[in-house]
Amino acid sequence: MGCKIKDYPSTARQADHSLWDSLLQTHVSATGTVDYPGFIANSLRLRAYLGYLSRRHPNSTWTRDEQLAYWINAYNAFTVDMICRHYPVKSIKDIRPGIPFVNTVWDIKFIHIERATYDLNNLEHGIIRAKFQEPRIHFALNCASKSCPKLRNRAYTPQGLNNQLEKAASEFINDPSKNRISADQLQLSRIFLWYGGDFNKAGGVRAFVNRYSKTPSNKKAKMGYLDYDWRLNE
Repeated sequence: MGCKIKDYPSTARQADHSLWDSLLQTHVSATGTVDYPGFIANSLRLRAYLGYLSRRHPNSTWTRDEQLAYWINAYNAFTVDMICRHYPVKSIKDIRPGIPFVNTVWDIKFIHIERATYDLNNLEHGIIRAKFQEPRIHFALNCASKSCPKLRNRAYTPQGLNNQLEKAASEFINDPSKNRISADQLQLSRIFLWYGGDFNKAGGVRAFVNRYSKTPSNKKAKMGYLDYDWRLNE
């Protein structure tokens, strides 16, 4: 049953992500496989949530966790929306091949939040990375690809955010399809190559990975990076 935008709650001080939570539970598996046709069939509810986000921009009265949960959910929901708009596609990159940060799919201005218009790069790099300085977000944001951290099948919430980010980091680092870790060798996701500087405050990539890995590597372990699989996470 569709949920009209006008029926969606708008009086809470922080954002209400219950509709997104319901959609995720319905259309995303525990392993992060996404049912995009299901999201398309439920487009009225997805649009209701996106419309709600557009009117519930974080402000200075919100806590840090309220703001960060909002932006993580917004990034993931608008990414799903982007795929739904162009489905079927084999990869999110096929929607608009181009020069990174110039004219790729992540540079399409389609996100309207209050009086501003954003692209996915604006949300990830201009807001989430720049403002929050939180390396664990790299395991919460989903780019609709097989090598990305899985799309969690529950919404991120301010109340549980730290535990949710801890779980996301641990699951990603210990997933052998994303990282292959032994005492003497680290074959890591290219996320650690692309955003290596984001882990400096946590002691660097090696220290961060060892914090979560069930198989810690030694200080002399060789480090390399796996190929990235951009096929759609369906």
